[in-house]
Formats: sequence, structure tokens, C-alpha cells
Amino acid sequence: MAQRIRLKKEPSLEAKFGAFSFQAEAVRAVRDLEYCAVFHEQGLGKSKIAIDLMLYWLERKLVDTVLFVVKKGLLANWEKEFRTHTHMRPKVLSQNRKENYYIFNSPSRLILTHYEVLKSERERFQLFLKARNVAVILDESTRIKNPYSALTRTIFELAPLFRRRVIMTGTSIANRPYDIWSQIWFLDEGKSLGSDFKAFKEEADLANELAHNADARSRFETFIGSLSAKISHFTVRKTKETGTIVLPRKEIHSVLTDWERRQYDLYHQIQSDMRAVVIKDGLPTEDNSEEMLKRLLRLVQIASNPRLVDESYDSQPGKLIFLKDILDRIVQSREKCIVWSTFTGNIDWLAQELSAYGVRKVHGSLTFAERNRAIERFVSDPDIAILFATPGAAKEGLTLTVANHVIFFDRSFSLDDYLQAQDRIHRISQSKICHVYNLIMRESVDEWIELLLHAKSLAARLAQGDISLDYYQAQMSYDFGTIVRGILGVK
Repeated sequence: MAQRIRLKKEPSLEAKFGAFSFQAEAVRAVRDLEYCAVFHEQGLGKSKIAIDLMLYWLERKLVDTVLFVVKKGLLANWEKEFRTHTHMRPKVLSQNRKENYYIFNSPSRLILTHYEVLKSERERFQLFLKARNVAVILDESTRIKNPYSALTRTIFELAPLFRRRVIMTGTSIANRPYDIWSQIWFLDEGKSLGSDFKAFKEEADLANELAHNADARSRFETFIGSLSAKISHFTVRKTKETGTIVLPRKEIHSVLTDWERRQYDLYHQIQSDMRAVVIKDGLPTEDNSEEMLKRLLRLVQIASNPRLVDESYDSQPGKLIFLKDILDRIVQSREKCIVWSTFTGNIDWLAQELSAYGVRKVHGSLTFAERNRAIERFVSDPDIAILFATPGAAKEGLTLTVANHVIFFDRSFSLDDYLQAQDRIHRISQSKICHVYNLIMRESVDEWIELLLHAKSLAARLAQGDISLDYYQAQMSYDFGTIVRGILGVK
């Protein structure tokens, strides 16, 4: 379909830099499709693939405008990507409706926005898409993994109006295998994975009950093992293990830590109280029920730092001495490190407690400008050795290869948080061996999280076609479903 707009001066559509061979191969594979998914593992340069797709479409006048939709915190990062790889500058749609009016009515070839704007400007987007031939690229497409959210419903409504549709993420299965359904529905309206999310979820749920039901396990494994073949005709995926690009190896270190006495007592007091509640109420019917996760998260907080739940706690939690020991070795080697915690309170406390190392911090309570300044200082200043960060604020879109160590002071139940956070350092441009340290409080909920994330990772890799069913069955353990019952006091 021909372009509907003309510019007085067309931008140069020449890329500033050539692509790696695997990136060029991905572009050739999907550039003429109406819709596609770019699922290359995080750290393999999906942004370059997306930019080259845009240049191809515009050069051949297949569309007249390309819209990039990204997470709000990554707007500045994407503007930098466009400056680095192209001669184009995007018009940026924001929550300022007055400024947006002029952008919607300007003959621009490249528009950048974030997900919330699609929702707030839904009606104007509908008019805009009917008047123009627009291609859309959804970055970090797991943002629409919940088909019931208002945002996802808005994007589903707009989907048929786009001439080309692309989704991109390195973790298409962000937590459970059913996370992929909504993203694929945006592309093909149910042709590949069906139109009934509830039915799909029942088949693709990595549930606790699988630990005790062999037939259910077999059905689950067969179902998720078939998913990648169903979408392979419009999907490209490369992983670091396929030899696509040579990166330094990544070494995982599980570090068992010891309790501080008062911390131990508080943990078991809360666990006992929680068991009483669970036994009274009965085991939640859904494995990921909100109430159950809240109770488990409270135990994660205490195993990490009791200050998060008890302001009177004034001792040093058990993990701190182990963290200091690792940081001492990193700093003595004149290397840099990212320390991750799920909790904003932990980041503030750790940054203050360990300020002598030369630190910066990033979390959701800081403005985007403050976060960007902290990251820039961490990257550029040799005296800043440690970045303390929450995955929610810094796990995506950032290249932090100035560091080659990450330490998880604690972890949530989210596979996406874990994988994305560690791969801020293990990506293109890294030249050193990467070390990932998981601090695990012995005989605590941390040990369950270790098993759960391993199981989620294997299930995701099977669903994405990264491993065979035989390999999955040889490596998989469903013990997480048994252990969580013990933590909750349910027989």
C-alpha cells in the first residue's frame, strides 16, 4: 500500500552501521511479513533488528510511518538508539495532549511513545491509523501479557488498524508459559494459539499440583512442547547458546547464607502465624493466588532484611556479611557490580550502609532523570563501583557491560525479573567473564524460590523451542510444588 503522506525533505534511510550477520538474517526472515515476533534472547541487539526493519519498510514505501511503543522508562534509551543507528529523530508522543495534537497531524516518518499513551490517546490513535499506513513495533511486549488489562484490551482494539505488527522481547514467557498467549493474539487474533485464553491457561499452567499428578505433568509437557512449532512461521529467536555471537561465559554462584539470631526468630514467628492462617483458610485454589504470594513475600523480606517489616530491628541481617565479602573481592579487582533487590527500602538501606564502596542507586521512587543520572555516573566514573537497583526500575533496555558482576540480595518469584536483571551485563560489548551471585538464606523461602525459578526457566525454554522435551524431562523437578506446601504448613 503506497505512502499517504509526503515530506518536504525526506530523511536519510541509510543505517549508520552494519548489522551482525544474525541480525541481518532476522530482518530478511520477517521484513515482508504482515506480522512477526522477534524473540532473540536479551542482550542480542533486538533494537538494531527493529530499526533495520523500519528503514526497509520506509525505503520501499510499504508504510508511511513507523510507531515504536516502549516502556516509559526506556524512552531516553530508544532516542539514543535512533541517534546511534540512524539519521532520523523521532517525534515523541507523551501525556501532553496539546503537543500530541501537532504530532498526530504532522507528516513524520518515525514516532516514539510509551504504552500508557496508547491507552490515554486511544480515540486519536484510531483516527490517526485510519488516515495513515502505520507499522507498529511493541518493545518488551510482555507488557501486554495480561489479556484482561485495560491496556491490553486497548492494544487489541487498535491491532487491525496497523499495516505491520511486530512484537519484541527476549523473555516472551516472562513468568508462566501462558504469558505468551496475549502477545501472539495481538499479531494473529488467535490463529496460532486459539482465541480462548482461559482454556489455553489451563493447559499451560506450571501449577503446584503437577508435583503430585503424573498425568497432568504429561499433558502439560506435551502442550508447552508444541507451542514453538505453532508460531515458528512468523517468529525468529536466537539464544546465546546457539553460537549466534561469542560472549564471555556466565558463571552462576549460589551462596548459602546464615541467619542472624533475631532474624531467625522473627522469620519462624511469622511463618508460624502464616501457617495458622493458611490452615484456617485452607490452601488457596490457585497456585499464584494473591494472598498466598503476599504471605510468601513477607518471608522473603525477613530472609533478606527484617527492617522491611519490623522498624525496631537494628541488627545486621545475615546476608550482609556475605555481600560485603563478595563486594570486597570485586572492588579489589577494580571491577564493577550491580546489586539487585526486589525492595526499594533495601536499596536505600544498602546504598547508605555500603556508601564507602562508591555507590549509586536506582529504584522506582526516583524520577527518570535521577535514574538516568545515576546510571550514567555508574558507567562513566571509575570511582563508582556498585549500583544498587530494583529489577522493576532497571532490568530492561539498559546495557551495563561496564560491570561484570551481579548479586541478587533477594529475588522475587518472577522469572523475567531474574533473567532480565542478570543480562544487563551479559550482552553484546561485554569482554569479561560474567558472575551472577544468588544469596540464599539456608532453610528459608529462598530455597523454594531457587527451585521455582529453575522450573520456570526450563518450562520457558521448552515452550520457546530452546530445548528438547527429553532434555526438559531430564532436568526438570516439580519439587517446588511440594516445598511450598511445607512452607505454608499444608500437608
